[in-house]
Amino acid sequence: MVIKQLAYLVALAREKHFARAAKACNISQPTLSGAIRALEEELGVPLVERGHRFSGFTAEGAMILEHAKRILAEIDTMQHTISDVRQGLSGRLRIGVIPTALPLVVQITGPFSERYPAVKLTVLSMTSTSIQEAIDNFDIDVGLTYLDNEPLAHVIAKPLYAENYVLLTRADSELARHDTIAWQEAAGLNLCLLTPDMQNRRIIDGIFRSVGKAPAPVMETNSIFNLLSHASVLGWVSIVPSQLPHFFGMPEGLKALKLVEPSASRSVGLITADRQPQPPLARRLMALSEPLTSETREKDD
Repeated sequence: MVIKQLAYLVALAREKHFARAAKACNISQPTLSGAIRALEEELGVPLVERGHRFSGFTAEGAMILEHAKRILAEIDTMQHTISDVRQGLSGRLRIGVIPTALPLVVQITGPFSERYPAVKLTVLSMTSTSIQEAIDNFDIDVGLTYLDNEPLAHVIAKPLYAENYVLLTRADSELARHDTIAWQEAAGLNLCLLTPDMQNRRIIDGIFRSVGKAPAPVMETNSIFNLLSHASVLGWVSIVPSQLPHFFGMPEGLKALKLVEPSASRSVGLITADRQPQPPLARRLMALSEPLTSETREKDD
């Protein structure tokens, strides 16, 4: 058994196609297929369901795949640790970020890049569910996600800030005569919200349920930035994290009303896999990142 065989197996699981997996590994398809067959012969069990095209892994293959992911992750950690000792921190750090936190991630990546300029960063917009899955599957190193709304498993967490909520409305609307609005009243408006696959939407729905309401939004989107623009439509309003207009500036012609009764917030922070030894890149990012206070968020204003 060689490391490359395990890497080919993981690539096949990721691409779900022999030709694409071979291309991702920079080898020919016969080379990849032959390596996996050799691995099957060495282990004495079939790993891949045979057919005209890839259709999945056998039960034994799924088990070996999980071991392969862990082994490759440990090798990657070992290589980064050796590199850190010899020549300083380098490599690539993969960060999954929930859409509502994307405006804030630069407050984390900026100081980290300044301290460790040889590290390349990949920042991906992902749902909270996808972040947990990617952490479990070693596809990302760190996640920036909700910490206290839906259970997280097998991770180390570091809270960074509290997400609060405002309602965006046109500045020339009757609503704009006020500075606050109750959740119960907001439920009856023409709401623009994120799609249900986003945890932010599930949080919003949960708050509405707590006041006995179940609103039916007039527009749903998986883009947080679309919520800003659609609040300018006559008669429509959007519910967004208060940090969004704070960082990008209030769009012209709009006003933010604080949502009250209840005054709700959710904790957002960094997570990484709870395993030892911790990968150097993830460990350094977690150690360097400080809570994002109002003063921190106002540095770039």
